[in-house]
Amino acid sequence: MTRIDDTFARLRAEGKKAFVAYVMAGDPDYDTSLEVVRGLPAAGVDIIELGMPFTDPMADGPTIQLAGQRALEGGQTLEKTLQIARELRKGDDTTPIVMMGYYNPIYSRGVDKFLTDAKEAGIDGLIVVDLPPEEDDELCIPAQKAGLNFIRLATPTTDDKRLPKVLQNTSGFVYYVSITGITGAAEAQAAEVAPEVARIKAQTDLPVIVGFGIKTPASAEGIASIADGCVVGSAIVGEIAAGKSPAEVLDFVKGLADGAHRA
Repeated sequence: MTRIDDTFARLRAEGKKAFVAYVMAGDPDYDTSLEVVRGLPAAGVDIIELGMPFTDPMADGPTIQLAGQRALEGGQTLEKTLQIARELRKGDDTTPIVMMGYYNPIYSRGVDKFLTDAKEAGIDGLIVVDLPPEEDDELCIPAQKAGLNFIRLATPTTDDKRLPKVLQNTSGFVYYVSITGITGAAEAQAAEVAPEVARIKAQTDLPVIVGFGIKTPASAEGIASIADGCVVGSAIVGEIAAGKSPAEVLDFVKGLADGAHRA
């Protein structure tokens, strides 16, 4: 049982849906990023997704691409991203942290070293968007052996033939991408997403969390109501990009979390 499993068990017992928040580590700088991350649990965030800045984020839209650029220009590294997790863990041993990003920085560090360091830093799961199931021996299987959940994305184009392969070694939860295309683009529609969530749930007992295109408390509530919870990333990153203070960002996050928890 990981912190992720424990969190979903607790939320089920409370009859609540999960709210997952994504922030880019080191955006706009290390200290501000750390302050935001530390404040997320009190703002109602059940699971933190910590973005690993990378130069070529091919699945991300302009908002998160620019966040990664700001972080890298500010000197953010994979080691500093792990350090943010370590700092959070000093005062919080329960909120799950999922590192999300691309394989290149992990490969450069070395898989074994990365997994050892991630586990030591208090990381609970990984979302690595450019490693398909065919590459499971590369990171997914070693991560599971190290006690980390490996969370996979399913999309509107993941048909019934492909879905079992995607679910094969997934753990923690399934991240359903509600729209085709990049992050931060169109708005997710609960009526369109609901049948897809049901289709995935027919093939797995894992929680299904929906992300992409959720920008308001109302849309967080709507999407969470037809799934096990929702993820918001670009809308939060956009608040940081607009120069809002950590307190203002966290107030915005709280509104989204309250929406999801009303579902």
